[in-house]
Amino acid sequence: MSGIGNIDEYNNNEGIILAIETSCDETSVAVVRGGNHIASNVISSQIEVHERFGGVVPEIASRKHVEVITLMIEQALEESGYGLGDVSAVAVTQGPGLVGALLVGIVAAKSLAMALDVPLIGTHHIAGHIYANQLVHELEYPCMALVVSGGHTELVLLESEGSFRMIGRTRDDAVGEAYDKVARALKFPYPGGPHIDKLAMEAERAITLPRAWLEAGSYDFSFSGLKSAVLAVINQTGMKGEELDKAALARGFQESVIEVLVEKALRAVREFGAKQLLLCGGVAANRGLREALTARCVKESVPLLVPPHRLCTDNAAMIGAAAYLKWKRGEFTPLDMKAEPNFSLEGWAAGGTI
Repeated sequence: MSGIGNIDEYNNNEGIILAIETSCDETSVAVVRGGNHIASNVISSQIEVHERFGGVVPEIASRKHVEVITLMIEQALEESGYGLGDVSAVAVTQGPGLVGALLVGIVAAKSLAMALDVPLIGTHHIAGHIYANQLVHELEYPCMALVVSGGHTELVLLESEGSFRMIGRTRDDAVGEAYDKVARALKFPYPGGPHIDKLAMEAERAITLPRAWLEAGSYDFSFSGLKSAVLAVINQTGMKGEELDKAALARGFQESVIEVLVEKALRAVREFGAKQLLLCGGVAANRGLREALTARCVKESVPLLVPPHRLCTDNAAMIGAAAYLKWKRGEFTPLDMKAEPNFSLEGWAAGGTI
């Protein structure tokens, strides 16, 4: 099967996509119709498995995907009300992500596509997070996406449907990664982000921490220095024999992160004339970030789109939504597709794997 197909050959007038997501530690399968209707979206989380290790162990994640992927496919189809014969295409996360985890989903997707004789659509994980918004909102172009997750912190300009221009990214830790590292330093269980968020929202004061603005006009991010500042406070407090105010430190950390994210995102919206700001990724579930961004967008009359919590974290419905962009254009993926742990978003949009 070639990368470019004849859509009329496969079109059943609805574009029913069976989507698979296994980029990290969630095994998810969804059935999405027309790019914006979720017929089913089932997720098997591995949080309890990885909690004892304080983070995701790639080999264990891969094994768990193998154990449940077939069951997830069956459950997604059953809940959707569709049968295998109704499927127009099979979509799967091609990257970025953990290579072993990605391969489990890719092998399952290839097998299904061959067995059903339908197109295969390799899909970019971050495109999925961005187009999760399309499952609940109508997008207007140009729009700006603020992607915040465990592995990514990026500002992406969408000048038109399916076009992605990276204007800013993290130079070191992603925001979710920074949250988890700070949480470990404060001895919170994995995943640590929700614990930091909850404590910060309840704190009565904040310990002042630095903001990494980088060069004037830069849209890039950096959180490693902030993480080091948090560790310095913890160490200094211990050396003095004082009790650490974890809530104040959590609030100071969160305020530093949020201020930089909000300021750069709104500046990007103004500079590029975006009609909407999209909040995307697992950290989009952070209450402090949602509230601060909402307040600022209201003040500046910028429409803010945020998916519901269930669509912020990794899920296959978002992969189905992004894959529909390729489906409409008849841009399908060859069956010799490989996992791309460092997949380029612009490369995916252009039809490449660079």
